[in-house]
Amino acid sequence: MGSRKCGGCLSCLLIPLALWSIVVNILLYFPNGQTSYATSNKLTNYVWYFEGICFSGVMMLIVAAVLLVLENGNNYKCCQSKNCSKKYMTLLSIVFSALGIAFSGYCLVISALGLIQGPYCHTLNGWEYAFEGTAGRFLTDSNMWNQCLEPAHVVEWNIILFSVLISLSGLQVIICLIRVIIQLSKILCGSYSVIIQPGII
Repeated sequence: MGSRKCGGCLSCLLIPLALWSIVVNILLYFPNGQTSYATSNKLTNYVWYFEGICFSGVMMLIVAAVLLVLENGNNYKCCQSKNCSKKYMTLLSIVFSALGIAFSGYCLVISALGLIQGPYCHTLNGWEYAFEGTAGRFLTDSNMWNQCLEPAHVVEWNIILFSVLISLSGLQVIICLIRVIIQLSKILCGSYSVIIQPGII
């Protein structure tokens, strides 16, 4: 019962994290609150991977909904034995938690790449990735940020939003990983036997 409540709480936490991921990813399309850069495709290429909207957002909402259903104590029986039903519910929970790790991990990686690459901005040489060759050194050297003339404050915009996406997706990975550990502990440590049932030889 305790592990079920814990799992249900963890699944509930995925929902606000997913909603915030969607909001933060949408904000990346409007640097400095302006829409003209999105319509003219003058954004960093990593925002078009929809890491926060689709993977860490919508897909994680689906994962969270399925996990909450599986945690419900009134699940439909998938086979004749109650113990058998528990096995399949646990295995399904592991599968969807693993999918959650994959979805949020994708967002984490893409957001990190977008953060390191830096924004697509207008410099004295025209529109380009001004910090692409710096291997992320610009992140700790604010004196380099004035190379981006347009959009205004785009460097800060990208750093803050990509960092938030990394944090949100990182929390999702941790939550899903904890869920996998909880479900594996049920299988391996004895909430119920999965491989051998007593009385069957």
